[in-house]
Amino acid sequence: MKIEDYELLLKLKEVGTIRGTAKQVLISQPAVTQRLRFIEDYFGQTIFIRTPKSLVLTPSGEIILEHAKEVVAKEQAIMNKLSQSSEEVQGTLSIACSSLISQRFLPKILGEYTSLYPKVTIDLVTGISEDIRKNHKDYHVCIIRGEKLKESTSIRLFDDPLYIFDTEPFPEDRLKERPLISFKSDDSMHELVDNWLYQNQHQIKPLRMMTVDQIETCKQFMKQGIGMAVLPKSVSDSMMDEFPHIALELGGKPVTRYTWVSYQEGIRELPQVDHFIQMLTKEALL
Repeated sequence: MKIEDYELLLKLKEVGTIRGTAKQVLISQPAVTQRLRFIEDYFGQTIFIRTPKSLVLTPSGEIILEHAKEVVAKEQAIMNKLSQSSEEVQGTLSIACSSLISQRFLPKILGEYTSLYPKVTIDLVTGISEDIRKNHKDYHVCIIRGEKLKESTSIRLFDDPLYIFDTEPFPEDRLKERPLISFKSDDSMHELVDNWLYQNQHQIKPLRMMTVDQIETCKQFMKQGIGMAVLPKSVSDSMMDEFPHIALELGGKPVTRYTWVSYQEGIRELPQVDHFIQMLTKEALL
């Protein structure tokens, strides 16, 4: 049994389906099925019962999964100790990052980081902040939007005010009625926008809501005149001079999204983690 086999078992339990696991680990579905069959033959036990909806752990599977957790945890602990004892920065750096930050800022930072520390292996997961929060303890560093992680040490990287854009002007003397395009984000983002719209319903009334998967798609729809879009400043600097827009404000204060880097206490004892956080917090992101 390899450490990758134990990690696969844990991923199967987390995701709940062979198909979903194959997508996350970037190998084919038949390959995952074959590997699971090998592991079950190795232990001589059925680990998962395959149902139409999900994988269900057997009693033997529960015992094996507990063993898998211990094996993976011990392996990571050894790697951490080796990283700490080495004079050269190496080891694994696991990062979970908001999709917006990973698209807009992370490539440059990781490019510089890997140039300085080529022996560090980067383990990167991207997604919406809400999903990252659920599994934040699985990563060395989390870069999230919205509220900070209360169970972690958090450093605020930058404040990102929100604006509403359109190809048509925002009149001050009459109600503006237009479709509103939104992109997939966490609930805190939608709550900010919904609250602002409620407070400004005398000025702006969405005719209908359109939701797209990516923020870039949202921008392009807005640019084509399909409707209005609420966008953070970090992705809309170049649009300020091109399109009509107004800042979202409540009580005279800007409606803002915060971006945080969060990590567990003690994790900065790992040199590869400490150097990354230092680089991230010194960078003027916005």
